[in-house]
Amino acid sequence: MKVLIVGSGGRENAIAWKAAQNPKVEKIYCAPGNAGIASYAQCVDIGAMEFEKLAAFAKDNNIDLTIIGMDDPLVGGIVDVFEREGLRVFGPRKNAAILEGSKAFSKDLMKKYHIPTAAYENFDDPKAALEYLKTAKFPIVLKADGLALGKGVLICNTLEEACAGVKTIMEDKQFGAAGNRMVIEEFMTGREVSVLSFVDGKTIRTMTSAQDHKRAKDGDEGLNTGGMGTFSPSPFYTKEVDDFCQKYIYQPTVDAMAAEGRPFVGIIFFGLMLTQDGPKVLEYNARFGDPEAQVVLPRMKTDMIEIMEACIDGRLSDYELEFEDNAAVCVVLASDGYPVSYEKGCEIRGLENFRGKDGYYAFHAGTAFRDGKIVTNGGRVLGVTATGKTLKEARANAYKATEWVEFDNKYMRHDIGKAIDEAE
Repeated sequence: MKVLIVGSGGRENAIAWKAAQNPKVEKIYCAPGNAGIASYAQCVDIGAMEFEKLAAFAKDNNIDLTIIGMDDPLVGGIVDVFEREGLRVFGPRKNAAILEGSKAFSKDLMKKYHIPTAAYENFDDPKAALEYLKTAKFPIVLKADGLALGKGVLICNTLEEACAGVKTIMEDKQFGAAGNRMVIEEFMTGREVSVLSFVDGKTIRTMTSAQDHKRAKDGDEGLNTGGMGTFSPSPFYTKEVDDFCQKYIYQPTVDAMAAEGRPFVGIIFFGLMLTQDGPKVLEYNARFGDPEAQVVLPRMKTDMIEIMEACIDGRLSDYELEFEDNAAVCVVLASDGYPVSYEKGCEIRGLENFRGKDGYYAFHAGTAFRDGKIVTNGGRVLGVTATGKTLKEARANAYKATEWVEFDNKYMRHDIGKAIDEAE
């Protein structure tokens, strides 16, 4: 079996690592890939948004399954292009990927189908947004409607901050076309939890829980990022919470998309807030989270390729997912200055220290080959992941492993998993 993975980050490195464990998989390609993915796959110099080139490559190389890792190509309709060419592909079609592609769409869907979420209003006009804010309760949340690399969310504590946020999103277009529309949302408080799931259009199977750390600096300070680290499972995601979410959030979301003529096949990522009034949806993503995939996939006992094929064929109801009774923590090693500006091209030393060490992983996010060496090539460079019997043990192992690797301007948060202590 030949597999093509589309993407180039830590998520795709984790997907390639997991795909390689299937005994039927004889060859993996990744477009465009990175230096770490090259350990499991042949990297192909085709961009993730070059749909026709990717489809042609898949046909020419007799690819049996293509896995779309990234959000941009999914929202752009890559699955539709592949299906038109008769190719087998895992991920939602364009009309279903809108679940992530438009926050206004997803909020309206939740309102229509009574799926618990924060109160909100959608705006196309910055002047109307400013008028609304004059009567709003603070703090309040501003969200760019479209894709913004996980950074298009502003939490504003005052009217002055909110007015500046409207300018940033809708007028200055700091997040590009993602800011053509904006959602203004009630600020919710509580524990954040991420739950990934496999979906075949009608059946949903949820994976183990995780919690991400979005802010750049310790203490949840600094700018929003694509994720600075994560842990799994969440000690706050109890059986009672799961029962509630299965009944009122997970299956209702799948049913709502089907009822709208947008059957969802692929991964739905549920970003949840555990409020005093019960769990509510913060956001949906239409693919594996990054870095969540880097702690969830190492704990998954069930074969990933088998489940993906079951989703494509509408046979997911025949399967249950199994996870190890352990924990995993990922600490992202970034380039200092991320997410604003940072240096690239710094040599990464010490990666050989991970070889042969069971339960320790260095998933590459922003790396490349240069002159025979592996160098930094992005803001988030590596996801250093470790497992352990408990969350505390996994965290200690992950931070120990961050010391094995060095590069100039190496930066990380030192409080990933702080909620683990608060759970006691």
